[in-house]
Amino acid sequence: MSQSIPEKYRDLFSKRAFATLGTLMPDGRPQVTPVWCDLEGDYVVFNSAKGRQKDRNVRRDPRVALAIVDPENPYRYLEIRGRVVEITEQGADAHIDKLAKKYLGVDKYPYRQAGEVRVVYKIQPEHANTMG
Repeated sequence: MSQSIPEKYRDLFSKRAFATLGTLMPDGRPQVTPVWCDLEGDYVVFNSAKGRQKDRNVRRDPRVALAIVDPENPYRYLEIRGRVVEITEQGADAHIDKLAKKYLGVDKYPYRQAGEVRVVYKIQPEHANTMG
């Protein structure tokens, strides 16, 4: 069952608001990582490098949770629980450059590692919780 992100909280995706992404380790323990994110329609999108822990986790178990705190008001946040419904390398380099522009104000992602393969993940929200 999908759920739309409340209109009142969509502005968080246009701000330099970091998201905290929770994935599940093979033994069920949570793993949490700060990520840059974006909104494409009703999907939350983030970018990572192939082979990182969050990449391995969501490929094995697509259930995730994500919290985005308003950088202007830490008491205002959006929490999403859902599933990664698409994983693709297509357009991932351009996407990380777009996120670098949003979060760092630069045209190209400056932390690219040699041989790194970028990946885009689409999360379909199933539950949204808000405050503020």
